[in-house]
Amino acid sequence: MTGTVLKSTGKWYTVLTSEGAVVKCRIRGKIRLQGLRTTNPIAVGDIVTLTKDNSMEEDFVIEDFLPRKNYIVRKSTNLSKQMQILAANIDRAYLLVTLKSPVTQLAFIDRFLVAAESFRIPTTLLFNKIDIYNSSEIEEIDNLIALYAKIGYPSFKISAEKGINIDLLASEIKGHQVMISGHSGVGKSTLCNCLDPDLELETGDLSIAHDQGQHTTTFAEMHRLKNGGFIIDTPGIRAFGIVDLERENIPHYFPEMRELLGACKFHNCLHLNEPKCAVKEGLENGELAISRYNTYLQLMTEDPNDIYRRSIYE
Repeated sequence: MTGTVLKSTGKWYTVLTSEGAVVKCRIRGKIRLQGLRTTNPIAVGDIVTLTKDNSMEEDFVIEDFLPRKNYIVRKSTNLSKQMQILAANIDRAYLLVTLKSPVTQLAFIDRFLVAAESFRIPTTLLFNKIDIYNSSEIEEIDNLIALYAKIGYPSFKISAEKGINIDLLASEIKGHQVMISGHSGVGKSTLCNCLDPDLELETGDLSIAHDQGQHTTTFAEMHRLKNGGFIIDTPGIRAFGIVDLERENIPHYFPEMRELLGACKFHNCLHLNEPKCAVKEGLENGELAISRYNTYLQLMTEDPNDIYRRSIYE
């Protein structure tokens, strides 16, 4: 029998079987011996093979998992080089962005997009809480949407609280397995509830002291929507650290830079101080956004061996 992992809370997993039943499972120990550099061999979204646990009347054992289409990871702690697989087999990621309450920095957006590109996960940006912005803030969002749409990232203005533009999102998600990410307080759980009110996920208030949301999701969990499809609600992100990317590969994860790589004078150009660099020329003539290039510089100058680098999820 096969099934899809809906939730993991350590030793136990909640799995939706191919027969439509939701069962409780534990993991066969041998899976932990495959040399993975992760703290969890099985993640939400994994397709697993199950057998009946004869020692427990209603429980099953996960014997193995099928090859993944993709996955996304986070560092397990600031002091650890181990990683945790957050979710697997993601058809699309949706990053919720807010200009205030809380503020989502452009560098954070870009780092998330780079990570998604490296894991081959298509991403859509959702600018949430448009019901609380004034005209100048809406104009700022429109400018950001134009910036990211030019690069190739679909971007939409929504309000999960007021149900604005949610129908468009619901039809896009139908029949797919998607992930919702963003800072704590940007409205991930509220969005899930709006897409399917039967979920009744807990939502949290914003911390006045830190302008951040209170964590209401501590584990990634996948929910089955009544109109079809699955949505993975993830823990709130405070910082985003890029995991295991070689410096020479980083330009390939910026789509607008990737298109120019063959036009540089030197084939091994890092687009920093090299002469006749097509990327730097694109920056000078306005083809590339300065904010995106600044994020690129940050990634290129970070020490990959620094154990105190920011973790992806906190």
